[in-house]
Amino acid sequence: MRETAPFDQPPAFGFRDGDTPVENRPMKARRAVIFDLDGVLTDTAELHYLSWQDVATDLRVPYDRAVNEGLRGLSREESLRIVLGDRWGEFDPARRADIMRVKNDRYLARVAAMTPADAFDGIPALLDALRNAGAALAVASSSRNARAVLERIGLAAAFDAVVDGNDAPRSKPDPQVFTAAAAQLAVPAPRCVVVEDAAAGVQAARAAGMRVVGVGPAERVGGADLVVPTPASLRADVLLALLPVV
Repeated sequence: MRETAPFDQPPAFGFRDGDTPVENRPMKARRAVIFDLDGVLTDTAELHYLSWQDVATDLRVPYDRAVNEGLRGLSREESLRIVLGDRWGEFDPARRADIMRVKNDRYLARVAAMTPADAFDGIPALLDALRNAGAALAVASSSRNARAVLERIGLAAAFDAVVDGNDAPRSKPDPQVFTAAAAQLAVPAPRCVVVEDAAAGVQAARAAGMRVVGVGPAERVGGADLVVPTPASLRADVLLALLPVV
């Protein structure tokens, strides 16, 4: 049964310089929380929007925020198909690859300016609380730049696994990225909960046999087991309560 529940933020504690690196932590977790990146841990939507807008302007293709919203959770190639629309057939594969390279270069230039302050409020504390509760943590993102973004916002060391579009080329709603993350964590799908902000991601988590929490409006993520309005509304105990007791 779905519900919408705004929660108080967890206590303000987070990762410290002396924390044990993920690669040195024993993998004994029997439950896992798998996070999407964009819109859940940080907001790169504006960076994507500006970068695609640059490309669309160069190509004289109409592009606005409504089109950009439709790219949420899609791969770079699928996004380009939507951006080009009826003009897709005008560009051969080599030219499309060049367009995607230009877009990615402009996006990465903007990512380079990100800092730990760009992580959403409450996220470092949430990850710390989940880790203290014994949960394994992963990022599962269609973005091929997930690792670069995590490094820039200071969260790379928080996760036991990161699966991106390079590792799982079939983009959501295909469940590949989530099943790959669960495999890396060695946690069965029924003991994983996914945190997602896109309808395609919610569908992918369902297809993977996992519980899912949707972040954002119910109109977009209402297919989730639980819907919260913002990332700051997430709480470790509520996430883990969705999983079977082990």
